Amino acid sequence: MEEIEGSGLKRFCSKNILVILGFTFIMAVIALITVGLTQNRPLPENLKYGIVLDAGSSHTSLYIYSWPAEKENNTGVVHQIDECRVKGPGISSYASKLNEIDKSLEECMERARSVIPQSQHEETPVHLGATAGMRLLRMKDKWMSNRVMDTVINSLNKYPFDFQGAKIISGRDEGAFGWVTINYMLGKFTQTLSWFNLNLKGNTIPTTYGALDLGGASTQITFVHNQPFELPAENRVHFQLYGKTYILFTHSFLCYGKDQALLKKLSFDAKKSRGLLKDPCFHPGYKRVMALMEFFESPCTERVRLLGKDFLEIRGTGNYQLCKKNIENRLFRNSTCIYTQCAFNGTFLPPIKGHFGAFSAYYYVMDFLNFTSEELPSENEVTQIMNTFCALPWDKVKGRYNNTKEKYLSEYCFAGTYIFVLLNKFHFTEANWKNIHFVDQMDGNSIGWSLGYMLNLTNMIPPEQPLVPPLPHSTYVFLVIVFSLILVMVVITAVFIFLKPSFFWKDMA
Repeated sequence: MEEIEGSGLKRFCSKNILVILGFTFIMAVIALITVGLTQNRPLPENLKYGIVLDAGSSHTSLYIYSWPAEKENNTGVVHQIDECRVKGPGISSYASKLNEIDKSLEECMERARSVIPQSQHEETPVHLGATAGMRLLRMKDKWMSNRVMDTVINSLNKYPFDFQGAKIISGRDEGAFGWVTINYMLGKFTQTLSWFNLNLKGNTIPTTYGALDLGGASTQITFVHNQPFELPAENRVHFQLYGKTYILFTHSFLCYGKDQALLKKLSFDAKKSRGLLKDPCFHPGYKRVMALMEFFESPCTERVRLLGKDFLEIRGTGNYQLCKKNIENRLFRNSTCIYTQCAFNGTFLPPIKGHFGAFSAYYYVMDFLNFTSEELPSENEVTQIMNTFCALPWDKVKGRYNNTKEKYLSEYCFAGTYIFVLLNKFHFTEANWKNIHFVDQMDGNSIGWSLGYMLNLTNMIPPEQPLVPPLPHSTYVFLVIVFSLILVMVVITAVFIFLKPSFFWKDMA
């Protein structure tokens, strides 16, 4: 009897010990999972900030960017958190009123002061890049352009940020940084490894997008062309990004932004007008009076002198086909090409390949004309739409688009026609027209040269591929949970075998 009681006591103790051990093991596994989740939970972001002022020919825009400080050299982590359009025209227009520059910048700079935490003000870099408007002013009057830039620098130095300087950037840099921006936002500079592409070769280079930028005073075209021996030195840019080499073709056409192109065309026409110009690029019934002095203010235009007249009267006739022909004859006259292929004005242009992102004025004009959908219309459809739009009487246009500023509204017929002619000169035809994507923003970031400019100046894009964890966080957590469950199942099975050995061996027989 005592042996039976002793045997029962042992069995009771063994069961309790196993239960305790099992419970302890399960709790340990739960703790393991909890620690894993806690350890890999993203830490509160220690943000850094940067400010770029894009001082264009027609206006200045201020962009505020932020990024996690501990992830400065990872792609895709920079975000635009705010944008402010500076009131008034571009800074080149303040050449004769320097005292107004400080006031024009004040509102947007104060807004930046309120958006960025005060504790970060002294560490926030501020960069200003002036583009084609200031390049033209420098061509016309270098001393005055220096005075404008000095006034801008003095104004920005008053704010509590880390002002890094202001400069007139070259058209070459403007094109290259626009290319950096659009491909950075598309994630084209890094090839993230996953379970499905581990067999990719290390030198695989994702296909990048070309960049088409149209401003008020210049236009840029930039794309990868990894044959440097074909490229003139002034059109060649070399980037070493994330361990990959990119050779870019880029060219900036000064005086071929949409505003200067219109002024340039009108100056040609005005010389034969005798003071009255009937222009097919404006809607029927539209009238505009221009002072001839406007043609003297830009280095892009012909000098216009009309006997006994100080003004030019423009009357629209609204004919797309004649407008197109007028633009081709006035702005893209035949010139000698010493290369295998040229764009216009004898400028070398390699064969274009792949997809292009078209931004700035390309987007604004095409969006108004409803050409920014994913499926672009054919050349014939474009012609029909533009024929109808340009022929609309001016009073109907104003009634239909009464929320649009009149200056912009009056020039959409010209601007749309000009863009189609310009893209044709860049050798976009019916075959590759649909490779153009008109874009304004990606993931809340405005597309333009400013983001690429900041990334370059703050060394946010490293030359070498950054180190990354072997597994993504989600994969790591999944594997921890799976293996922990396997351990639990093993323990349960072991306990069952220990308690019911005869049942187990009977099933195995």
